Amino acid sequence: MNKQIININNIKPFIDQCFDRDSDKAARIIKGILDARSPRISDISNAMQGNPDANYKSIQRFLDNNDPRENLHRLFNKEEEFIIGDPTEIHRPQAKKTEYVGKVGKGKKLGFWLMVLSSPYKGRAIPFNFITYSSKTINDESSSRNLEHLRVVSEMKEIIRDKVLVLDREFSYESLFENIITEGIKFVIRLNISNNPTILNEKGDKISLTINPGDEVHFRGVYYKGKLKVNISGKWDKGFNEPIWVISNIAPEEAMKIYGLRMKIEESFRDMKDLLNIDKIMNYKRDNMEKMISMVLLSYSIGLLIGEGIREVGYTCKKRKLYSGLFILLKRKVLLSKSVIADIINNAYLLFCDMVLPNARTYVSDV
Repeated sequence: MNKQIININNIKPFIDQCFDRDSDKAARIIKGILDARSPRISDISNAMQGNPDANYKSIQRFLDNNDPRENLHRLFNKEEEFIIGDPTEIHRPQAKKTEYVGKVGKGKKLGFWLMVLSSPYKGRAIPFNFITYSSKTINDESSSRNLEHLRVVSEMKEIIRDKVLVLDREFSYESLFENIITEGIKFVIRLNISNNPTILNEKGDKISLTINPGDEVHFRGVYYKGKLKVNISGKWDKGFNEPIWVISNIAPEEAMKIYGLRMKIEESFRDMKDLLNIDKIMNYKRDNMEKMISMVLLSYSIGLLIGEGIREVGYTCKKRKLYSGLFILLKRKVLLSKSVIADIINNAYLLFCDMVLPNARTYVSDV
């Protein structure tokens, strides 16, 4: 990592906005995560300044005394029109006896699902909430995938309020549509048409979900499986192998526009896995695992904001599209003056404060 850019002094102000206590320890851990590019406590403790054994115990005490999941909620961006829900598989092939590890995905591999709620930011996403679940936790908690999906939405209902919730086709099923509508949440979900869902108009006639390349169609006030009144939009962009269909309870034209913006954000999980190795998390207890995921997501968000600032200033033309901001921060040599870097960090800090608090205090980086 560009250690001349990231240091405790310029990370600490970000952390102060999220943590009311133990912010010094949190800042050291966040920097350790960025330096180690790992969620494992052993890797983080080795990357931190000081004795690794003492660092390890310090991280454990921090997790015992704090719940970073609550601090992560502060990153919810009130100014954005919509939020994004994304699931990803975290594989743990050796963790056969770990309490939260079960079977995930079509391959039934050992692991768990991580579902993150995020706010969009410049082609990426800033996470503010998540849940984890697997076949093991679902069975143990007398739950189901559907109820787990609804749980993360219900938990944040008061925060979401009038925002539009955007989800991919893993969430395309009747019970979730019905529950989201009952909760009064606006939504845009990519429709899974592989199972040929029945869509009826007000007269009860079946609507054919067919479209030609280059076309876009909208259906208002139609009935999913003849029961739920929704809007349907379809679009087949040139160069794509198939059209996209979305189901929503907002204006269908707006729904397709919003989903189009969501499609540009899929690289966030790739950055979290490739650059911060979030899929290498090793905690034995589920509670500590979720606390560490929160710390990784906070690290990702701070690194992303600073890295995107570097990308905008230091990378132009075609090179800007080659790398994400976090990749540049962690893996590329940055040839910018200290004063320019200080300005970038200050601007990133102000953006961060806009997300977390309505009134940010003045901070000047000492890079």
